[in-house]
Amino acid sequence: MPEAADTDSGMVARSAARDVSSAAPAVLLEGLRFRWDHGQPWVLDLPHFELARGERLFLAGPSGSGKSSLLSVITGIVRPTSGSLRIMGTPTDTLRGAARDRFRADHFGIVFQLFNLLPYLSVLDNVLLGCRFSPARTAAATARGGSPMAEAMRLLERLGLGAPALHRRPATGLSVGQQQRVAVARALIGNPPIVIADEPTSALDGPRRREFLALLLEEVAQAGSALLFVSHDPALAQDFDRVLTLDGGAPA
Repeated sequence: MPEAADTDSGMVARSAARDVSSAAPAVLLEGLRFRWDHGQPWVLDLPHFELARGERLFLAGPSGSGKSSLLSVITGIVRPTSGSLRIMGTPTDTLRGAARDRFRADHFGIVFQLFNLLPYLSVLDNVLLGCRFSPARTAAATARGGSPMAEAMRLLERLGLGAPALHRRPATGLSVGQQQRVAVARALIGNPPIVIADEPTSALDGPRRREFLALLLEEVAQAGSALLFVSHDPALAQDFDRVLTLDGGAPA
C-alpha cells in the first residue's frame, strides 16, 4: 500500500476533516481486508462497513470473530492490508505515524477493554488525558464545561464518581467498576465525534449495567458523537440503532 508523507503539525489531517461535507459518514470502509501476517488467513473481510454520524451501533460476535481487529483498524492502531478507510471523510489509511496519532486523539474517544488508565496519575488527571493530546478536544471541553477541569468533574459526577476525595486518588486505588467509569469519562471529554467502547459494562452487575449504559448513551447523544459499542451481552442491543454481528471477520 502506498505510504503518504507525514505532516509536521497534524494540521493537514484536521483541516481535511473540517473541509469535507457534513454528510460524510463517521466511518466508511470499502473492500477492507486485514491479516496480521502474510500468508495467514484474513482476520477481516468487509466489502462495506459504514457508521453514520451520531449513529449508535452495537457490534457483536464470538471471541475471535474480528471485533477487536476491526476496532484497531478503524482507530488507526493498525493499517488495513487492502481497501480504503475514511474517518469523517478523511482517508486515514494513508496517514503515517505522528499524523495518524494526532488524528486519533482529535476524533476518537476510546474505552479500552483493560481500561489503560495510568496508575501513577490521579483519577482526575487520567480523565484530563483525553484533552492533553488534542487542542480540538480541549476547546470543546472548555466550551461545554467552562474548562477541561470543570468538564472532567462534571463527567465524573454524572458517572457516580463525584466525591472530590476520589478525584485525588490514584486510579489503581479504585474498584474495577470505578476504574471502568473513569475510562469512560476520559473517552467522553471534549466531545470526540466517534466513541469506541470495547466491553465497557463487563465489570458491572445487571442494574448498574443498565444505569451505566443509559448515562453513556445520553452523554454521547448530547455530544452528537457516533458510538461503536462492543459487547457479548445481547440484552443491551435493544438500546442501539443497529446491530452488526461479525463471524470470522465478515458480517454474519
